[in-house]
Amino acid sequence: MNPADARVLAALDLTSLGEEDTPAAIRAHCAKAAASSVQPAAVCIFPEHIVTAKAALAAAGASGVAVATVVNFPDGANNPGRALSETRRALAAGADEVDLVFSWRAYVAGDRESGSIIVRRCKEACGSRLLKAIIETGELGDPLLIREVCLAALDAGADFVKTSTGRSLVGATPEAAQAILETLRERGRGGFKASGGIRTLAQARAYFELAEQICGTGWATSARFRIGSSSMLGQEQGQ
Repeated sequence: MNPADARVLAALDLTSLGEEDTPAAIRAHCAKAAASSVQPAAVCIFPEHIVTAKAALAAAGASGVAVATVVNFPDGANNPGRALSETRRALAAGADEVDLVFSWRAYVAGDRESGSIIVRRCKEACGSRLLKAIIETGELGDPLLIREVCLAALDAGADFVKTSTGRSLVGATPEAAQAILETLRERGRGGFKASGGIRTLAQARAYFELAEQICGTGWATSARFRIGSSSMLGQEQGQ
């Protein structure tokens, strides 16, 4: 495997967010992560599967793979109580990382406060555990608006800014990634996660290269850079 592919796979959030997911499917998902020649940074699953995923990774000797989950998903409701309750339950179940959908609809409609309040309260609950704010860039569209929402999430305490839930017609794009990465560089903090429609190592490498171009060589480690995908493991072996 070439070093570029290895670095991308090490930053992968191996994702399974199917409504039909069963405990058996989640155990198989975690086994795939554990057996990879380069283990991913995390598996990302629905909150009801956190306990199953933690146990499966531990049994496979892959406790170093984090368990990430989603909250306020996929709609990004303008409901701080709901988002905080979901976050607390996920953390109590053992989640290492939380991917929170920012209330982007409310922001676009003129409410500039609620999204920040939700991020701030959920980050307080997370403490040292990572909080990734999903800003649904495909719906925001305008790079200036993407920058604005990215700043709102960062200033409220988000550790990462993530492009998409994967539920919109438009997921990650290079243009949206550029807007976020330039904002992170200007702010001097925060990580980036590209998600939504990324299915191949070639696509993932393009985001990796863009991140290094904008934020500097060596910036794109799993501490600051993630790729959300369900279908990349094994491609480095032609599977």
